[in-house]
Amino acid sequence: MTTKPMTEAEMRTHLAEALKGIKADDLTATVRDVMAMPHDYGTVCVAIGALAAAAARAADREPNGGITGFQAGAVFWEFVRAWDVFGDGPKRMTQYANMLYPQYAHDFERTISADTWAWLQEHAAKRLAETNGQAHPDVVAHWKQIVAGSVPFGYAVVAGDD
Repeated sequence: MTTKPMTEAEMRTHLAEALKGIKADDLTATVRDVMAMPHDYGTVCVAIGALAAAAARAADREPNGGITGFQAGAVFWEFVRAWDVFGDGPKRMTQYANMLYPQYAHDFERTISADTWAWLQEHAAKRLAETNGQAHPDVVAHWKQIVAGSVPFGYAVVAGDD
């Protein structure tokens, strides 16, 4: 590939082209080649992210692949779950570009699902039981309010998924 260090933007451009159309059989060598390039704190993140997406695309090109866009969204959440960088608990991805379209107003309401609310109450109670005086008093008071049924930050609980 290259020996000159790239910026993050240059790395994205380079890898978009280099990884286009990659096949499953080429993944191991490609991972090694990309990771052998000079990296800094940011470009290594760009490289690993691009390789992860390339691996997903290569898997999708296999005979049992050919997933839909809806399934690709599910793959994204499976990656988030497996990578485990955001920890346990409910999550939501916000696509702010949708603010340009009135039909997406519901995506920007301050609501959480009943399941998310139940999770928050359960985990607030667990943290209260485990704190041993190590949490800030404001945090403890916040947890107590959640356990008592006060939905935080002006949110409302609604039926359905987040």
